[in-house]
Amino acid sequence: MTFNPIATLTGTNTTGSVQSAIALASRKTGIDFNYLMGQAQLESGMRADARSGTSSAAGLYQFVEQSWLRVVKQHGAEHGLGWAANSITTTSSGRMMVSDPGMRRAILALRNDPQTASLMAAEHASDNKDAIESSFGRAATGTDLYMAHFLGLGGARSFLGAMQESPNRSAATLFPAAARANRNIFYASNGQPRTLAQIYDRFTAKLEDGAAGGSAQVGAVSLASTTLGDSGATVIPGNGESSTSEAAVWAKATLDQINGGAARVQNANLMRPTPDTARLAYMMLASLGA
Repeated sequence: MTFNPIATLTGTNTTGSVQSAIALASRKTGIDFNYLMGQAQLESGMRADARSGTSSAAGLYQFVEQSWLRVVKQHGAEHGLGWAANSITTTSSGRMMVSDPGMRRAILALRNDPQTASLMAAEHASDNKDAIESSFGRAATGTDLYMAHFLGLGGARSFLGAMQESPNRSAATLFPAAARANRNIFYASNGQPRTLAQIYDRFTAKLEDGAAGGSAQVGAVSLASTTLGDSGATVIPGNGESSTSEAAVWAKATLDQINGGAARVQNANLMRPTPDTARLAYMMLASLGA
């Protein structure tokens, strides 16, 4: 078979690739790919099976149970999850419920599926974007959207409003429950409470770092597509598309080193590539004349 990395990134084959799942969600919802990459890196380190030790948060985007049930109820049917959306009900107090325990477990387990998690994260961000822009009369930034994911929409509105009035106010005094569950965010290593502005700025920097790392990897996959497409090579990855993606990153990093540059290689092991990764990377480099 002829492997097409670009098809992977545009939804022809999204199985087993976090990056391609995020790209598909971005394409379907219009939410910026770099923001979704940065959010996933910040939330879970790009691990689809990540779990929080201090809350019910799980998955690539660390949705807590109530937030997940709410977004699946609202948007699941749009993405082939009508069976899940129809099983979720809302109580008079606004709490999301699933009466059948087995069904509830199945719906919550979807948080660990990269494609479903990415789609729901993008839909959640889209809803929050509209609400924040309506509340503050300005374009929502990626950090604004992340605050809405982290604190809930109501919490984000309170955070952003308070920061606008008093940026140097201690965030922990406004959000004591969140501070208890996320001490490393609300407090510095010396125990000093961080201000609203400090937390906001730290999230901005971390989102940018995560997006930069993701963009570098996608750029490397694009390199693989150009290289293999022009050469007409047929590639059968031994470990699926992740092997090809890693090979592309490995090849790009090698080229950058040859040219005196520095590549972000968070998802490639340059010291010990697998045989499949090394073989694919060699083909990419060879077809570029490197």
